[in-house]
Amino acid sequence: MDFGIVFPSYLDAWKDAAIAEDHGFTHAWFFDSHLLYSDVYVCMALAAEHTRQIKLGTAVAIPGNRIGPVTAHSIATINQLAPGRVILGLGTGFTGRNTMGLPPVPLKTWREHVLQCRGLLQGGEVLYREGQRQQWIRFLHPDHGYINVRDPIPIYIAASGPKALRVVGELGDGWITPLPTPERLTEGLAAIRAAAQQQGRQLGELYVMALTTACVIRPGESLLSSRVVARVGPRAIMLYHALWERSVVAAHLPEELRAGYRAYAQEYIGTLQTPEDRRYQEVHEGHLIYLKPGEERFLTEPLMRRGGLIGSGEEIVARVKALEQAGLRQIAVQVATNGRELIEEFSREVIARYR
Repeated sequence: MDFGIVFPSYLDAWKDAAIAEDHGFTHAWFFDSHLLYSDVYVCMALAAEHTRQIKLGTAVAIPGNRIGPVTAHSIATINQLAPGRVILGLGTGFTGRNTMGLPPVPLKTWREHVLQCRGLLQGGEVLYREGQRQQWIRFLHPDHGYINVRDPIPIYIAASGPKALRVVGELGDGWITPLPTPERLTEGLAAIRAAAQQQGRQLGELYVMALTTACVIRPGESLLSSRVVARVGPRAIMLYHALWERSVVAAHLPEELRAGYRAYAQEYIGTLQTPEDRRYQEVHEGHLIYLKPGEERFLTEPLMRRGGLIGSGEEIVARVKALEQAGLRQIAVQVATNGRELIEEFSREVIARYR
């Protein structure tokens, strides 16, 4: 099992990435959401310069916010700084789009973006379309030290819905998913393999990475203790943001949590002062980094458990091992507050016990 640390991109994330590398983490991932965080590739460049072996990836880059050739160029530049330890994660967009009041990019656009990145990163020539125009393009100076396309850059696809899962099977080197149950993981892998088979693609062992966060409960703490809420609460409440946006991120939430969401939508979102045509801006403020005042009262123990890996070290290890049996290759935990505390705690209580 590989272990990743995930950053809402901030300029000092390289410091925590270096600490994570020294504490047994194999991957460092960076969110791409331009109205929320720092620039993802600037943060990755700093991490590349200050680490030795930890792999660096986007989780995930969003088509529509950059054209395909720019995405390929950016990740190939990081690969020049950190040869052979770079991964391009691509998705259709959650807050990278929703914070602009826009839906995820259409699957056709997303698929074309993946294909353009794939071809350029393999050193090939691809067809680029702009409106009614289309032109063949390629990197003109791949061997002059500006970028690195010699060392392979795998493309992992973030997907939850059935159509997106088909794209993973058709084009992905890996699959990025929110923390699933073993049953959901098995179902998703079956759909991906079926899509690959339909395309005549030999998929082999697909690399699967799950995004979540984690908190090891201390003696006397509960799931709703202040430290646990600060760590996991922002990711838990995100599920209600996703329901409000009708996002597939929350497509499989049980009715118990949907009932809690209805109270949140009426008693919290319904009382916001932001005009309705701009309300998405206020809803996504603090996304995955802090709770807005008043949101904490809508957190419940079931919602917190859905938001991350919470429990004793032994309980978390058992949960991860069950996912490994279902096909998971990496668990990646996200920093919200006090990144060093999370890194050291997870390394001591989970990674060390796991190995």
